[in-house]
Amino acid sequence: MSGITGGLVCSHHHLYSALARGMPAPPKTPTAFLEILEQVWWRLDLALDEDTIYWSAKLGALEALERGCTAIIDHHESPNAIDGSLSIIADACAEVGVRVNCAYGVTDRHGAGGATKGLAENDRFLSEGGRGMVGIHAAFTCEADTIAAAAEIAQKHGVGVHVHVAEGSADTWRDLLDHSADDWWLVHGVHLPDDHGLRGTIVHNPRSNMNNAVGYGAPSRFSNPIALGTDGIGADMLDEFRVAFVRAREHDVTTTPDVVWNWLQRGYTLFPEAQDDTVWWNYDPMDPWQLAYSPGVSPVRVDIEGTTVFADGTTTTVDAQEIRAKAAEAATRLHAKL
Repeated sequence: MSGITGGLVCSHHHLYSALARGMPAPPKTPTAFLEILEQVWWRLDLALDEDTIYWSAKLGALEALERGCTAIIDHHESPNAIDGSLSIIADACAEVGVRVNCAYGVTDRHGAGGATKGLAENDRFLSEGGRGMVGIHAAFTCEADTIAAAAEIAQKHGVGVHVHVAEGSADTWRDLLDHSADDWWLVHGVHLPDDHGLRGTIVHNPRSNMNNAVGYGAPSRFSNPIALGTDGIGADMLDEFRVAFVRAREHDVTTTPDVVWNWLQRGYTLFPEAQDDTVWWNYDPMDPWQLAYSPGVSPVRVDIEGTTVFADGTTTTVDAQEIRAKAAEAATRLHAKL
């Protein structure tokens, strides 16, 4: 007997990181969070072009589908390939059949010109009917005027802002206070005080936080709604749920699986139709109290909008082997730039 759920939602992803695996080691070993950004991720995003954006998104969408995740809330940056980048991601995901909400992470790291292009890409994508939010990398890499401009574009289109907040201890965030709204997506929040005053959903990314040694955000302490993301480490949301649960349990032994399952379901705020997708699993019942202690739970069939897109261990509408082969070629080209 198979358990059945709706499609799962990854509430914070970086699809461009799908090609990062196996990338060359940084020039020196990072010893702090900012060094990880400078020596790993900010080198990678500079090397992205239209081709690698496309194949990373397509591979990331494929891997999400294979884990029962039918909707992704993505945060993208490609400073040397900004124009049209969100449409490339949306098209790649659509070809796989996975829903995606796109945002370009605006930053002043590359000067005012780069920030202007990032703002324009968000505005263009939303103006053309793309599903998304307005992205900001983080307050500490943006001027106050850039943050205000991003908030204005979001308000114009009736969407929220998707932004990293207080991920590291030096990550300033108070420039967001005058702008945040209930539909904002506040990612990480590790170093926010309990009474921070920001409005919006805080997106918890437990595996990434541990990997980057930024600390534990203890999201239950906030009055904000909480969602669950991966920060680019795939889109296996059942696995992320288990990691989130045991990390929360270590912090507070009274934490129940239901609490963390509610974080996972918060993604339906942006993707309510994902609840109407159908995922059949090789495990029954799909109950949080059992799933918290049951590794290896996998989908056996996935239907999106009434169409079977995954069955018998493989995709039905795209060639998974071809996607992996071409993504591997793209990764080789990307890594050569590094």
